[in-house]
Amino acid sequence: MSNKTQEVVFQNDMIRQLVANGWLLGKPENYNRELALYEEDVLGFVKETQDVQWQKFCALYPNNPEQKFLERVASQLNKADPNAANKDMRTFGTLGVLRHEIRDRGTRFSLCQFKPEHDLNPDTLARYQKNRLRVVPELVYSPWSVNQSATDEHEADNAASNSKRAKKWRIDLVLFVNGLPVVTLELKSEFKQAVQNAIKQYKTTRFATDPATKKPEPLLTFKRGALVHFAVSQYEVYMATRLEGDDTYFLPFNKGTSEGGAGNDVPENINQYATDYLWNEVLQPNNLLNILARFVHLQIEEKEDWEGRKYKKETLIFPRYHQWDVVSKLVNAARTEGPGHKYLIQHSAGSGKSNSIAWSAHQLSAIHTDEGNKLFDSVIVVTDRTVLDDQLQETISQFTSVEGMVGRINREEGNGSKSEKLAGALECSQPIIIVTIQTFPFVLKAIENSVSLKERNFVVIADEAHSSQTGSTARQLKEVLMIDGSLHGKDADEELTTEDILDATVASRRASSNLSYLAFTATPKTKTLELFGRLPKPDEAPSKQNKPEAYHVYSMRQAIEEGFILDVLKNYTNYKVAYNLAMKMAGTDQEVESKKAKVKLNQWVRLHDYNISQKVQVIVEHFKDNVMGLLGGQAKAMVVTSSRKEAVRYKQGFDKYIIEKGYQKIHAMVAFSGEVEFSDKDPGCEAFVDFKFTEKNMNDNLKGRDMRKAFDSDYYQGMIVANKFQTGFDQPKLCAMYVDKKLGGVECVQTLSRLNRTFPGKAETGTYVLDFFNEPEDILTSFQPYFQTAELADVSDPDLIFDLRDKLRASGIFQWQEVEQFCNAFFVKSKSNAAIANICKPAVERWQKRYKYAIDAYKQAREMFERTKKTGDAVLIANAENSFKDCKQEKDALEIFKKDLGTFVRFYEFMSQIVDYDDKELEKLCLYARNLRPMLREITAEESDIDLSNVVMSHYRLSKIRQQDIQLKEDAADYELVPGDAVGTAKAKDPKEEFLSQIISKLNELFITDMLTDQDMVNYLYTIKDKMKENTLVMRQIDNNTPEQAMLGDFPKALMDAIMDSGEAHENQMMQLLSNPDKANGFSRLVFDLLKLADK
Repeated sequence: MSNKTQEVVFQNDMIRQLVANGWLLGKPENYNRELALYEEDVLGFVKETQDVQWQKFCALYPNNPEQKFLERVASQLNKADPNAANKDMRTFGTLGVLRHEIRDRGTRFSLCQFKPEHDLNPDTLARYQKNRLRVVPELVYSPWSVNQSATDEHEADNAASNSKRAKKWRIDLVLFVNGLPVVTLELKSEFKQAVQNAIKQYKTTRFATDPATKKPEPLLTFKRGALVHFAVSQYEVYMATRLEGDDTYFLPFNKGTSEGGAGNDVPENINQYATDYLWNEVLQPNNLLNILARFVHLQIEEKEDWEGRKYKKETLIFPRYHQWDVVSKLVNAARTEGPGHKYLIQHSAGSGKSNSIAWSAHQLSAIHTDEGNKLFDSVIVVTDRTVLDDQLQETISQFTSVEGMVGRINREEGNGSKSEKLAGALECSQPIIIVTIQTFPFVLKAIENSVSLKERNFVVIADEAHSSQTGSTARQLKEVLMIDGSLHGKDADEELTTEDILDATVASRRASSNLSYLAFTATPKTKTLELFGRLPKPDEAPSKQNKPEAYHVYSMRQAIEEGFILDVLKNYTNYKVAYNLAMKMAGTDQEVESKKAKVKLNQWVRLHDYNISQKVQVIVEHFKDNVMGLLGGQAKAMVVTSSRKEAVRYKQGFDKYIIEKGYQKIHAMVAFSGEVEFSDKDPGCEAFVDFKFTEKNMNDNLKGRDMRKAFDSDYYQGMIVANKFQTGFDQPKLCAMYVDKKLGGVECVQTLSRLNRTFPGKAETGTYVLDFFNEPEDILTSFQPYFQTAELADVSDPDLIFDLRDKLRASGIFQWQEVEQFCNAFFVKSKSNAAIANICKPAVERWQKRYKYAIDAYKQAREMFERTKKTGDAVLIANAENSFKDCKQEKDALEIFKKDLGTFVRFYEFMSQIVDYDDKELEKLCLYARNLRPMLREITAEESDIDLSNVVMSHYRLSKIRQQDIQLKEDAADYELVPGDAVGTAKAKDPKEEFLSQIISKLNELFITDMLTDQDMVNYLYTIKDKMKENTLVMRQIDNNTPEQAMLGDFPKALMDAIMDSGEAHENQMMQLLSNPDKANGFSRLVFDLLKLADK
């Protein structure tokens, strides 16, 4: 029984399954240690597949041609300098020899035949079948140990006489392709040792340079020897592509669990190993050859050490399991399903999306049909990341010798306009075309202008699918692709009728048979899931029991647990702002709408110099004390503001505070779009009224550099942003984020995830989030749906569109004949803008006339209602109130009608990509509503501006609430994404009319932290009483006056000062009193009574 637990049993099981999958079993003694070749297979493959060339080679070297050929191969392998990051050297080394021919005088040999893209050449297929894949167990690899033919006695003698011999280390399994080593595996049985012991074995005994002889080990030398090294147990797999002793970096190579965690699930069949996917899937001969041909590549990166010194490093990229899995599944699905399908890939940050996209684009562009034709004419990659442009070009160039595989459509490269470049790339079927989100609409025009393009097949790969390219732009693309393609009966020159175009447009709503869509995103929104997700039961309609889901998932949880990204919520601290606003002069209240006043007051407070300066002090001091010294002094921080004006004020506050404190090595840049101008109504901004702020004039040290590059330099430590660099911005040295903005949903995850990129030493030091705005529970609610697999709570109801259509038609604003007339005019090629506007005019006039009447009636009814309230007559008041409500209802209905037009357009354009409505009336109404809505303008003349000139900030306190680890939960329920089913159900809010002082009081109520016991409050009461007792003036007033008179004296101000000065020990109590006047009044009376008692 004990034998079952031994490593040798595990090893033999693996060998047996490898052999069953087509591997040959080799013998260690047949391995040439000096050349690191399995000679029999090198020579056998060449002789069997290239006999003519071999005979020619034998004629050139009649004396021992086999040895000469092996030495020629070894010399080509040895030319790969492991320390040179040089693109020109890529024909050398193991990967270079497998992919490129070896030439000697007039002969040329291929050491491997990869699978061709099609089966039209039987000779190539036959050569592919003759590849020799061999597994050799227990391989003693070092040429510097004793001679491989020596006996153990001789070995002992040699070891005694010569200490400069290498140790006789054995590698458990080595895999060869045609005699060239490609994979090594060290195995461990979990019964004896964990997989970490195999990793330790690689780091401490498997050296690229033998420590005793200081000579290179050809099998283990980077690029020259085996390409990838696996540490394997029954539970887990890790891999490394470069052995560097203790610095060797092993990546997890696990499938992940069904719950989205790291590691592997226990197999359903208990007789299987949890890691057998490695040798039964990944290392299956066809799959391994495909990986060597189309995945593995060398990547040169500019690195930086902890002291900031830059250098270039070359890394051999072998796909992680989820990368290989998703690309393989996408390619196989495209082959079997053909064009016209959607695939949503939910891959977290840290998943290596750039490589996954590059591999997918290249391999999809190369698929051929059985007839030998390309399945897709072009693959269009939509991205805003220039790094992906470069990576695609660089990666794909290593897989093919064909130039011009990748084309970038931008202003900088090539001649002509974007549309001309794009049309040219599409017409000549350039395999891969990269466009930005902004350039993507040119794709539509290019295809629209070419009849031939509409018959072709395309793949669109969207990088971060929740961006703008997935909405109506995708619909337009399908619309353009379908027109003409569905109208074969028409002559090319014949003008299309409105019906023709509507037929094609309605047809475009269905799944397009010539467009496939791959959507890569870490944070799919509800609409993204509904639009691109796959139904578990594809033959049934979407429902709560048949919800769309992602095609492939690599979760945030797995990325964190595997160490590819950091958990940014581990060190989260939230702050609370407590403040009181007061009126400068009594009796200056004005009646205003509460919601608008609260917004104005909030903006006023946020721009207030004291609010900014207090937060700047917290940020700078926290950065200086906790962040600045991290990463060898390279750590950086980001400040997230909610508006461009705030960003400007923060930048001013930073510069002022840093100068005042004399801090030398803290500099912040500010990032915002366009120009920022202040008005005299912005608090403390009177001096800036006539000045326009820009990124250029606020960042003196930018010196024409790109902001990303400038921020990466040693000069800048902080970046203050306003709706910029919150997504798609990778700065691994970012260690802290200071948030002063409401964050929620995808925006919250994307913003805070700027911190999650890894950097040497960052995992140990951790990251910081200081949040001045949000609650920890809200942050958790935003992150939780994406921690594992994003799921829908339900699906959108497609029939809501009919209810909304009926509601719009019942309004009486437009007549159906006007909709028909508009559509006919819109699709005429020689249409005039005036004609379209005139057709809309009757509906616009109806709406405006009714709206003006409703506004006037609303004003009169409100005035009447206010006057009637003063009479005290209940009947009159009730009648006036009912009249006021009726007038308000008519005004609200017209405003909601305008909102419903926009809702109809958005919901129809979204749902029609999922549901085949096949309804021209909906199409016509969508077109009409889209154009009518902007022409309906509300009358805002009756809205008086809210005057804040009499408001002052009387008290302000910024308090640290709690530093905590917000823990994301495994398998958490109630965190599903909810579809938007409230279509057309908008209701008008009742704008409460209140006095400004009451609104200020209610605004202060927002800042409550009710986490105290009664005993806490009693203790606090006595603390404040003792502080008040020290004020002799107040105590004299209490002694000599009635309670009512004393309350009118200095008591209120002294009490407020005591509360504000009560110290950090009582910040929760202080915040309750500042934020709740009822509690404050009751507290005030208790303090007064206590002081009275104390005086007696």
